[in-house]
Amino acid sequence: MTFTNGQQVRNARLAACDVPNLLEGTHVSYKAEYIWIDGTEPTARLRSKTRILADGADLPDWGFDGSSTNQAPGDNSDCVLKPVFSCPDPIRGGENKLVLCEVFLVDGTPHETNTRAKLRPIAEQYAAQDSWYGIEQEYTFFKDGRPLGFPERGYPAPQGFYYCGVGADEVFGRDIVEAHMDACLAAGLKLSGINAEVMPGQWEFQIGPAGTLEVGDHMWVARWLLYRIAEDHDVSATLDPKPVEGDWNGAGAHTNFSTKAMREGYDAIITACEALAEKAQEHVAGYGADIERRLTGMHETAPWSEFSYGVSDRGASVRIPWQVEVDKQGYIEDRRPNANVDPYVVARLITGTCCAALEKAGQV
Repeated sequence: MTFTNGQQVRNARLAACDVPNLLEGTHVSYKAEYIWIDGTEPTARLRSKTRILADGADLPDWGFDGSSTNQAPGDNSDCVLKPVFSCPDPIRGGENKLVLCEVFLVDGTPHETNTRAKLRPIAEQYAAQDSWYGIEQEYTFFKDGRPLGFPERGYPAPQGFYYCGVGADEVFGRDIVEAHMDACLAAGLKLSGINAEVMPGQWEFQIGPAGTLEVGDHMWVARWLLYRIAEDHDVSATLDPKPVEGDWNGAGAHTNFSTKAMREGYDAIITACEALAEKAQEHVAGYGADIERRLTGMHETAPWSEFSYGVSDRGASVRIPWQVEVDKQGYIEDRRPNANVDPYVVARLITGTCCAALEKAGQV
């Protein structure tokens, strides 16, 4: 039998995947890893499963058992995954995809745990203000029940020289971090950097600048890749905001934010800070579980029950970078969000609060 060039290529792909070509001329399929946010409280978890689709096929909606993800009762368990963002799968390679989904009920309405759906109308309402986000995601590697780099008994040397450190006595887990960075870039995510943090086994990656919905989409996929790659090294990555009690820094998700008006003038930056002050506790309530364990007023945090902002002040709730004050334009850094925060919730709160105040002030 004579094969066309397309058939030869498809058969070669099958051979490379070590999958038997049982039918000559059959269409090759690709793997779509459907990823979604579950209903676990107080901190949602990521779930995923694989669907095999024909080459060139669109990404369809797909059902799942919500009773196993804290999203439905057993007697009415069907929920629906609706793809909202996809990118190349850097782990499986080839034509395979990672597919981030929103969760819907079978009647077509968003599930109550669908925080992206709650963000969408806010993003649309203030789209003209052109909000940019950058989120600094801190996390901690754990192995055998303790942070990577901690001794079996007791504690390592006090924190300080681990931050942006180099050397086997200061840095732990770099192989996973490098693999994660490469995977994010291969997937086309807006990863803008990485660094070791102040505690052994603690790291950070940054997503942004990105749009209001986009920053959450890219962050959730980057988190999934982090967990999946660490899994191959028999290591877990946790977003616990205070992974080790005592004189050790917690883990946050500092959120950098600007609008067009803020990037053009300083008055808008002050307006945004004052607006955040007025709704301080509403924001704290949505900035991640156990936030009071991290925002103690120590370890580069402001107390969770108070609000402050200042130039170059890492002990404030919101920091205005020194260069922003010099240039009289730029962005602010909300230092309160926990590492375990939902980025869609952060974006909804900050966009809603700041953009409404800027609109009222005529600073758009």
